[in-house]
Amino acid sequence: MSEDNQFFRPVRDCCQREVVTCAPDDPLVDAVATMRERNISSMVVTERADGENGGSGQPLGIFTDRDLRNKVVAAGSDPRGLAVRAVMNAPLAVIEEDAPLYQALYRMSRLRIHRLGVVDGTGRLSGIITDSDILRLQAHSPHQLVLDIERAESLDDLRTLHARIQALVLHLSGTGLGTHEMVRLIAHLNDQILMRLIGLLRRTGFADLPAGCAFVVLGSEGRGEQTLSTDQDNAIIYADDLDAAAVRRIEEFSRALIDGLIAIGVPECKGGIMACNAAWRRPLGEWRRQLDAWLRTPTPENIIACGTFVDLRTLDGDPAFERALKAQLYESVRANRLFLMRMVENALRFAPPLGWFGRIKGESGGEHPGMLEIKKAGIFALTDGIKALAMEAGNLDGSSWQRLARLRADGTLPEADAENVAECFDFLVLLRLRAQVEAVRAGRAPDNYVVLEQLNAMEQGRLRIALEGVAKFQGFLRHHFGLHLMRG
Repeated sequence: MSEDNQFFRPVRDCCQREVVTCAPDDPLVDAVATMRERNISSMVVTERADGENGGSGQPLGIFTDRDLRNKVVAAGSDPRGLAVRAVMNAPLAVIEEDAPLYQALYRMSRLRIHRLGVVDGTGRLSGIITDSDILRLQAHSPHQLVLDIERAESLDDLRTLHARIQALVLHLSGTGLGTHEMVRLIAHLNDQILMRLIGLLRRTGFADLPAGCAFVVLGSEGRGEQTLSTDQDNAIIYADDLDAAAVRRIEEFSRALIDGLIAIGVPECKGGIMACNAAWRRPLGEWRRQLDAWLRTPTPENIIACGTFVDLRTLDGDPAFERALKAQLYESVRANRLFLMRMVENALRFAPPLGWFGRIKGESGGEHPGMLEIKKAGIFALTDGIKALAMEAGNLDGSSWQRLARLRADGTLPEADAENVAECFDFLVLLRLRAQVEAVRAGRAPDNYVVLEQLNAMEQGRLRIALEGVAKFQGFLRHHFGLHLMRG
């Protein structure tokens, strides 16, 4: 697979340079004769006709064979008395030749058209590009993948498309696309797969699914921070007043949904955090009581379960349940900070593996000698620390990046500290994603391990700085939540 990311190439690389043009006052019959001779379906209308040069006229509009059918033939007009101006579409939708291809494709989709005029820096016509031109080159484009997901009609289709997400990530890696943008793209495509699966299930067997329920995603999926190594974390919340028959249908749906996810290639959660399990499929009242129990008794197990749950994001159904539970959460932590303190204590236990003189310590034995488990080394401490601060601030919506931006804006984190945390998080997630891409290319299952000896001196230095930044952030958390005043 080519490393060149064609989706971000400029339009000028792929547009058709030879454009047959006509002038607005040319006789219509002459323009139609030219289209017939050249076997083309459209002509760009410019200030003056330029034959096939197409580069010296300001584009005014476009005339297509459809315009001939709809505006002349269907209207019963005599084409011999008409000029092109009378039937052309104006103005011509254009795009700059330096714009990336994805912008051209999105613009065509938004305008519901199939071609754009391409203009140079002075606004003069320099070519034309069609959606077919782009899609021929963009078998691996995110836009095309979303369109294909929307058209999927079976589990087999979704299984193929789920595999294409991985192929797309491999295709885009190393092209300069930012870490945040890459992670957000993966999360968006995974959402599309899941929503299409839900839509197919509703259409084929669960049209009677009760309205008073919601399917929510949790953990990294809830935050929109998935990479290539991910399993399921999800739950169902439903109204307290549903009758037994409705509850049974929700249970049947949950089993079909989780079975469907496994069938298309999304692994089941090893910890059982899936909507098909009764503990993660409850009425709102029971979820309220469960949340209260987690918060009142912050054991290590409850901290992990609650920490995963509070990242909940409604993917299908009534979002009011999510809002109610988050409101309860914020009220509880305002009244009693014990859970937050214990949650931060847990994050502090994952100290960055730095030895004497800043040496990075990989694992000394086991299955991964010399490797660094990047999630335990720093990512977990950052995401959970940011989460604890966001819980305290009463706003858990969005990703860790978005939460961090709000904490920076409201002054919870000083400007310099927030910038440092963002840079550390970006680099650690980049290493994680890159290692997963390399594992897939080598035919291995992606995980969270980074091979330290494969990092060059500059990367080793950046990793050391990132891990030192994690330690500094942990120090901030320790003081912010008063843990430095507690006896060990």
